[in-house]
Amino acid sequence: MAAGAVVRGFDPKAPPPAGVIGTGSDAEAVTGAGLVLSVNSAGEAVAAFTASVSALAPGTIWADLNTASPAVKQRLAELGREHAVPVTDIAMMAPVPGNGLRVPMLASGDAAEQVAAALRGCGADIEVLDGPAGLAATRKLLRSVFYKGMAASIVEALEAARAAGLEDWLRPHIAEDLAKADASTVQRIVTGTRQHAVRRSHEMAAAAEMLTDLGVQPIMADASRALHERLAAEEPPSSGSQQEAPRANRFGPDNGPLCTRGCIQRSTLLHRLATRDNSKKRSRPTHEAPASIGVRRLPAPRAKYLDVEIL
Repeated sequence: MAAGAVVRGFDPKAPPPAGVIGTGSDAEAVTGAGLVLSVNSAGEAVAAFTASVSALAPGTIWADLNTASPAVKQRLAELGREHAVPVTDIAMMAPVPGNGLRVPMLASGDAAEQVAAALRGCGADIEVLDGPAGLAATRKLLRSVFYKGMAASIVEALEAARAAGLEDWLRPHIAEDLAKADASTVQRIVTGTRQHAVRRSHEMAAAAEMLTDLGVQPIMADASRALHERLAAEEPPSSGSQQEAPRANRFGPDNGPLCTRGCIQRSTLLHRLATRDNSKKRSRPTHEAPASIGVRRLPAPRAKYLDVEIL
């Protein structure tokens, strides 16, 4: 609107914001428009299109900005082709409050270049991807798995820390780790997660149990346990002469932070250390591990949609 566009909108549950011309239906809102921005929710994306398509003028472009799955975006594109309406998939890649139309966006699908040109004329920050509808959504949702998953884990951890009286300790610890992250962090996380999947699955099971005891539902902790268990199950089975290598790999390479060459038997490391301390007092049972073991130390409103006509 500040850029000179005439904006009409329809929302069945809320009045139009200042500067938006309110209408009484989907069809009324899109009548005569050259560009329609569908901004509601994934559950309403297809319904908004089907309720409006009969009122769209020839040449009108439909841009879907909802955070919907790639399959929904592709379905919209198919519906658009059936009615000769180009459908553009737009993904907003940052929070809208504070950014407005200048929020970074990705666009793909039919008429993506035309939509980008129109919105850039209003000051938008939009990148066009060479691909069909659904590509922009795919990139956004892949990022969402990481970012929203991390956010949910932080919220759950702080909720548990609060219940344990340790929020003041954990909060700056999380902030420090986030501040130290760099390009190498991603590979370190990926490698370490697969390498130590067995041990970490038990660790997260213990964490989930602790959260339950604290009265916090362990949604993210339990999901982490399940993922580590899946990764552990993907390891090739060990048998015969190959038994030692996979087992050593679970704890890290020979030069890794926790090397246990020689510690292959089922006795725990703690038990072995205790055996060494008491070796002079009693004879060692035949089933125990040798006294020589190697251990390396660890290193330190639903806005139904907006109809935009560029003047």
